[in-house]
Amino acid sequence: MNQIEPGVQYNYVYDEDEYMIQEEEWDRDLLLDPAWEKQQRKTFTAWCNSHLRKAGTQIENIEEDFRNGLKLMLLLEVISGERLPKPDRGKMRFHKIANVNKALDYIASKGVKLVSIGAEETSAKEGLLLWCQRKTAPYRNVNIQNFHTSWKDGLGLCALIHRHRPDLIDYSKLNKDDPIGNINLAMEIAEKHLDIPKMLDAEDIVNTPKPDERAIMTYVSCFYHAFAGAEQAETAANRICKVLAVNQENERLMEEYERLASELLEWIRRTIPWLENRTPEKTMQAMQKKLEDFRDYRRKHKPPKVQEKCQLEINFNTLQTKLRISNRPAFMPSEGKMVSDIAGAWQRLEQAEKGYEEWLLNEIRRLERLEHLAEKFRQKASTHETWAYGKEQILLQKDYESASLTEVRALLRKHEAFESDLAAHQDRVEQIAAIAQELNELDYHDAVNVNDRCQKICDQWDRLGTLTQKRREALERMEKLLETIDQLHLEFAKRAAPFNNWMEGAMEDLQDMFIVHSIEEIQSLITAHEQFKATLPEADGERQSIMAIQNEVEKVIQSYNIRISSSNPYSTVTMDELRTKWDKVKQLVPIRDQSLQEELARQHANERLRRQFAAQANAIGPWIQNKMEEIARSSIQITGALEDQMNQLKQYEHNIINYKNNIDKLEGDHQLIQEALVFDNKHTNYTMEHIRVGWELLLTTIARTINEVETQILTRDAKGITQEQMNEFRASFNHFDRRKNGLMDHEDFRACLISMGYDLGEAEFARIMTLVDPNGQGTVTFQSFIDFMTRETADTDTAEQVIASFRILASDKPYILAEELRRELPPDQAQYCIKRMPAYSGPGSVPGALDYAAFSSALYGESDL
Repeated sequence: MNQIEPGVQYNYVYDEDEYMIQEEEWDRDLLLDPAWEKQQRKTFTAWCNSHLRKAGTQIENIEEDFRNGLKLMLLLEVISGERLPKPDRGKMRFHKIANVNKALDYIASKGVKLVSIGAEETSAKEGLLLWCQRKTAPYRNVNIQNFHTSWKDGLGLCALIHRHRPDLIDYSKLNKDDPIGNINLAMEIAEKHLDIPKMLDAEDIVNTPKPDERAIMTYVSCFYHAFAGAEQAETAANRICKVLAVNQENERLMEEYERLASELLEWIRRTIPWLENRTPEKTMQAMQKKLEDFRDYRRKHKPPKVQEKCQLEINFNTLQTKLRISNRPAFMPSEGKMVSDIAGAWQRLEQAEKGYEEWLLNEIRRLERLEHLAEKFRQKASTHETWAYGKEQILLQKDYESASLTEVRALLRKHEAFESDLAAHQDRVEQIAAIAQELNELDYHDAVNVNDRCQKICDQWDRLGTLTQKRREALERMEKLLETIDQLHLEFAKRAAPFNNWMEGAMEDLQDMFIVHSIEEIQSLITAHEQFKATLPEADGERQSIMAIQNEVEKVIQSYNIRISSSNPYSTVTMDELRTKWDKVKQLVPIRDQSLQEELARQHANERLRRQFAAQANAIGPWIQNKMEEIARSSIQITGALEDQMNQLKQYEHNIINYKNNIDKLEGDHQLIQEALVFDNKHTNYTMEHIRVGWELLLTTIARTINEVETQILTRDAKGITQEQMNEFRASFNHFDRRKNGLMDHEDFRACLISMGYDLGEAEFARIMTLVDPNGQGTVTFQSFIDFMTRETADTDTAEQVIASFRILASDKPYILAEELRRELPPDQAQYCIKRMPAYSGPGSVPGALDYAAFSSALYGESDL
């Protein structure tokens, strides 16, 4: 069975010398063959009738029916479509000769030579042979080399029919060993469906060593003319399909751009208010949650959007390049979705983002300070409230009214000691009030309770002051009645009270909270603590002196056997309290030691985090800068073919993507630093924000540079620019890109054009500038330069060409019908046209007529639909 393999050229090898000898033998045989003349007459008669029947007539015998010249003139009119001179209607011999001469004169007027075979006929023969070879090339077992033996098996004729009308014949079922069946099948189908009369007999072709060349060429030419109109329509349809495919792809890219732009702008619209919301939370945990959310935003949510923004710009530039290459109007996105709009929205996003992390960290510091102050307030308030407990009741006692003089004086001295103690607590009360005030100023979330508690302490303090004054006045009135006081008790009281206060202060300092952010700060606290420990021996000496006084009191009482209590009437401090507090001080010292050492260890750990982050950042920062410089150099240097540049850039991109793990690791170290509340790093000038911005710029730059090369390749291939031309353009551009920033100013561009042979007047230069710098930026990009160098010589479709193609499909009508579009075009492209073509309202309009001219002009931006 025979098979067709479209697109495959099958070649046959034969001996040319042997073939030419065979040709000469065949020609001699034909001249001696009486059947040859009969075959010629039959073929030419059938060919003439294929044209004459269009005029409603035919011939039976060439010699007789063409003798008077009338049907010969009619045949020429049908073939040419022109009117010949009016024939003579007489029946005399000279009338017939006159008509034949008119026919011959008309043939001669068209440049046709009637003698021999000239170059024109040879050229036509070669053209027809080439057409047959091209059409039958994909078919197995078909090898058209001439107009005689190549057609003997009938497969050539069947292949011609199948190639143009596959619905009429099933080529796969043909058998090469059945040449007569193949030829008859082809001739029957040609006569029935293609209006080609049967001019030859299959047996004459198969059974003759060399079939008649002119007969077969005449018959095959009928196939050429039968399919010529279809080929013209196919060519027109192919052109239209190509144009529509470009438009459909461009519209798809436009819709994709609109969709992506809408999604990105919507994300920016939702994100900006979140970043602009600087409402602080009440607790550290809540603010740290905000910081974590922001970290997720920078590491997870924003990077894909950076890529989307970059890809959107690349898609936009690629689309505009495709539109320019295909001679289409530039794409104008919907209002608010221009690249500049997206850039503006992105700038607003980054403006909102700017300072957000700093605000979060400041708020965390503020809350940390608040928590510290609040705890400090609670400790100092608790200490003071413990001390003040019951003092009002004591001051309200009237025990002096029934006391002896000694007791009254004792009460007075005791009161003096209390006043001294009260004065010593004045500073603590002021500290409590100051802390409460600072908590209010810092907007502490539990400020109401702090204020209430502080107010109670202050009110109590005022009452204590008033009651103290009143009791002093009462005791002083009684003092004249009192004469003596135990000096030892008084001395004890005077020395015990300050020592007691010192111990209370020491305990408070040893338990005091602290915040440090560096090794130097914690070492300063450790130094202060060591200095405090150095004072302990002296304090212990004072304690022993006070104990000696108390021992002396007890010794005196025992020595003189005085019936009096050993309790000190001048002091509220007992020896047991002093022992207890001293023991507490000694317990707190090692605890404080441990806390300071733990903090010192934490600060050393923080320092390691700083150095670890700095080591990576100091490597990553220069790496990013070096990559940026490499990309910049590659974009301005000529390194051979654009594909080589593309491969180099792809390798850069691959290396950059593989480097992402280093950025992620640095982000992890940065997170550890933030979680440790480390806010400075003297070991590096690079912050995480610097690295993030540099990384995003690097990704954007490599993507844009790759897109620029892709665009150049697209432009080169579409415009037919050679690599040598592209290198020449690049070399010229680089020479006049004096700042090496990918731009030429207007004067440099003028110099560049002059160097390339342009004779520029002011008007011409102004015209060119409107093409290469339409927005008046004052600079010319490489892409604009390439577009200019190729625009005016590009071989692109035009609106006029598309209109002409539609006119062919419409059979020369000024309008086209929907069913014609569906018949000639693929379904989706036919529907595309039907949906967008306006109704035709010109001369000769019919219902359903569509205006293909307006539609074609609109495709190229020359009119609006």
